[in-house]
Amino acid sequence: MQNLTESSANATSTRSLSGIIKVCVVIPFFCVFLCCIGVMLHTFASHRQFLESSRYILFCYLLVKDTLQILSSVLLFLFVMGRVQFAIVFCAPLLLVSVTTSQNTPLILATMSLERYVAIVYPLQRPAAWQSNRIWIIILILCLVTCIHPLVDYSMGQHGPAVNVLTTPVLCKDRTLNTSPNRSFFKLFRNILIFAGVAIIILFTYVRILLETRKLRKDRASVSKAMHTVLLHGFQLLLCTMAFTHTITERFITLHPNWLPEDVAFFNYFCFMLIPRFLSPIIYGLRDKNLRGYYRKSVLSCSNKLQVHVSNN
Repeated sequence: MQNLTESSANATSTRSLSGIIKVCVVIPFFCVFLCCIGVMLHTFASHRQFLESSRYILFCYLLVKDTLQILSSVLLFLFVMGRVQFAIVFCAPLLLVSVTTSQNTPLILATMSLERYVAIVYPLQRPAAWQSNRIWIIILILCLVTCIHPLVDYSMGQHGPAVNVLTTPVLCKDRTLNTSPNRSFFKLFRNILIFAGVAIIILFTYVRILLETRKLRKDRASVSKAMHTVLLHGFQLLLCTMAFTHTITERFITLHPNWLPEDVAFFNYFCFMLIPRFLSPIIYGLRDKNLRGYYRKSVLSCSNKLQVHVSNN
């Protein structure tokens, strides 16, 4: 009996230490991401000329969306790690933000590729919908489209018989809001359909821009840059697909008897959710020469202000 007590106490202490290590890994990573995104958003807010270009407006929207996605996912991660329970009525909005912003990423990448295609093929007669003063309509449509499925999924989801939406405290997980056995199949089908469509759009825009280079002789530099941008969107899409492979990795990794399910879940979350969302806007933002110069000025300005504040104190 004493051995069983000691073994259970050791298991509990090991899990507590593992949870502390996971939090210590995620929080600094999240803080670095917020600092980088903060510099980028400060650059856009300080230089209004970027908001007069459809390309930079879409990128700014991508930054805001990724920030909301990572913020909501980190909050959900901390709630699960701390075993914090609360009613579904408070859990559903947080999950809705996390899911919709995650699903919105491939659609915005397809939109950014189409914007580059329109800018190259129709440089003088750009369609009205792709002009900087109307690009917000496309962004709003993307938001509404990605909100439809999660809203239907959560509102019509099957809960446990003893779960009250308003009062019963539960762990805030995606599976808690809908326990239907057919849900995983429809979710997989939807993801495959979305990513296949986005991949076709990115491939189409790349091929059309490639063909356009044979026609344009004077402005090959801008066309080549657009081709590289579309290729980057394809790489970003590949990073996004990693977030939807967690079910496959869980099935293979859990075959190892010594690996705990919560460790597998954290591995998937950190490698397939956080890192791709962190790399995607950073790579895209630092690749742009105009933005890179302004980022450097913003960092120097913030560091100078911080030094002045410290010296005054």
